[in-house]
Amino acid sequence: MDEALKENYLGALENVIDPELGIDIVNLGLIYDVDMDEEGLCTVTMTLTSMGCPLAGHIEADVRRALADFPEIKEIQVDIVWDPPWGKDKMSRYAKIALGIPD
Repeated sequence: MDEALKENYLGALENVIDPELGIDIVNLGLIYDVDMDEEGLCTVTMTLTSMGCPLAGHIEADVRRALADFPEIKEIQVDIVWDPPWGKDKMSRYAKIALGIPD
Protein backbone atom coordinates (compact mmCIF):
# COMPACT_ATOMS: atom_id res chain seq x y z
CA MET A 1 0.00 0.00 0.00
CA ASP A 2 1.20 3.50 -0.86
CA GLU A 3 2.69 5.22 2.22
CA ALA A 4 1.11 8.60 1.36
CA LEU A 5 -2.31 6.94 1.18
CA LYS A 6 -1.67 5.20 4.49
CA GLU A 7 -0.75 8.57 6.05
CA ASN A 8 -4.05 10.00 4.75
CA TYR A 9 -5.99 7.18 6.40
CA LEU A 10 -4.09 7.61 9.66
CA GLY A 11 -4.81 11.33 9.49
CA ALA A 12 -8.53 10.58 9.18
CA LEU A 13 -8.31 8.13 12.09
CA GLU A 14 -6.86 10.91 14.26
CA ASN A 15 -10.43 12.23 14.32
CA VAL A 16 -11.55 9.13 16.23
CA ILE A 17 -11.40 10.03 19.91
CA ASP A 18 -11.29 7.44 22.68
CA PRO A 19 -14.32 8.60 24.74
CA GLU A 20 -12.77 7.55 28.05
CA LEU A 21 -9.40 9.25 27.59
CA GLY A 22 -10.29 12.12 25.24
CA ILE A 23 -7.29 11.41 22.98
CA ASP A 24 -7.40 10.12 19.41
CA ILE A 25 -6.79 6.44 18.78
CA VAL A 26 -3.72 7.05 16.58
CA ASN A 27 -1.80 9.00 19.23
CA LEU A 28 -2.90 6.51 21.87
CA GLY A 29 -1.13 3.84 19.82
CA LEU A 30 -4.26 1.77 19.31
CA ILE A 31 -3.83 1.53 15.53
CA TYR A 32 -1.34 -1.20 14.66
CA ASP A 33 -1.81 -1.20 10.88
CA VAL A 34 -3.95 0.07 8.01
CA ASP A 35 -3.84 -1.81 4.73
CA MET A 36 -5.87 -2.03 1.55
CA ASP A 37 -6.05 -4.70 -1.13
CA GLU A 38 -6.63 -4.29 -4.87
CA GLU A 39 -10.40 -4.73 -4.49
CA GLY A 40 -10.70 -1.78 -2.10
CA LEU A 41 -10.94 -3.72 1.16
CA CYS A 42 -9.37 -1.55 3.84
CA THR A 43 -8.30 -3.52 6.90
CA VAL A 44 -7.63 -1.66 10.14
CA THR A 45 -5.75 -3.72 12.70
CA MET A 46 -6.11 -2.17 16.11
CA THR A 47 -6.45 -2.83 19.79
CA LEU A 48 -8.23 -1.23 22.72
CA THR A 49 -6.90 -0.01 26.04
CA SER A 50 -8.59 -2.94 27.82
CA MET A 51 -10.22 -6.23 26.82
CA GLY A 52 -13.49 -5.35 28.50
CA CYS A 53 -13.74 -1.91 26.90
CA PRO A 54 -17.47 -1.09 26.96
CA LEU A 55 -17.04 1.38 24.10
CA ALA A 56 -15.52 -1.06 21.57
CA GLY A 57 -18.56 -0.92 19.28
CA HIS A 58 -18.63 2.88 19.43
CA ILE A 59 -14.94 3.16 18.55
CA GLU A 60 -15.27 0.64 15.71
CA ALA A 61 -18.21 2.58 14.25
CA ASP A 62 -16.18 5.81 14.47
CA VAL A 63 -13.28 4.12 12.62
CA ARG A 64 -15.67 3.13 9.83
CA ARG A 65 -17.11 6.66 9.65
CA ALA A 66 -13.64 8.23 9.55
CA LEU A 67 -12.66 6.17 6.50
CA ALA A 68 -16.03 6.15 4.71
CA ASP A 69 -15.35 9.26 2.59
CA PHE A 70 -12.32 7.84 0.78
CA PRO A 71 -13.66 6.87 -2.68
CA GLU A 72 -11.07 4.11 -3.20
CA ILE A 73 -12.24 2.29 -0.07
CA LYS A 74 -15.06 -0.08 -1.00
CA GLU A 75 -15.25 -2.03 2.26
CA ILE A 76 -13.82 -1.58 5.77
CA GLN A 77 -12.81 -4.41 8.04
CA VAL A 78 -11.81 -3.62 11.63
CA ASP A 79 -9.76 -6.34 13.29
CA ILE A 80 -9.42 -5.89 17.04
CA VAL A 81 -6.41 -7.82 18.32
CA TRP A 82 -4.92 -8.32 21.77
CA ASP A 83 -1.41 -9.31 20.72
CA PRO A 84 0.76 -7.41 21.08
CA PRO A 85 -0.97 -6.02 24.15
CA TRP A 86 -1.42 -2.28 24.35
CA GLY A 87 0.62 -0.36 26.87
CA LYS A 88 1.59 3.23 27.62
CA ASP A 89 4.80 2.67 25.63
CA LYS A 90 2.70 2.68 22.42
CA MET A 91 1.41 6.21 23.07
CA SER A 92 2.85 9.20 21.22
CA ARG A 93 4.67 11.93 23.11
CA TYR A 94 1.63 14.16 22.51
CA ALA A 95 -0.74 11.67 24.16
CA LYS A 96 1.57 11.21 27.14
CA ILE A 97 1.82 14.96 27.68
CA ALA A 98 -1.96 15.39 27.31
CA LEU A 99 -2.58 12.69 29.91
CA GLY A 100 0.23 13.80 32.24
CA ILE A 101 2.21 10.57 31.82
CA PRO A 102 6.00 10.91 32.18
CA ASP A 103 7.90 10.16 28.98
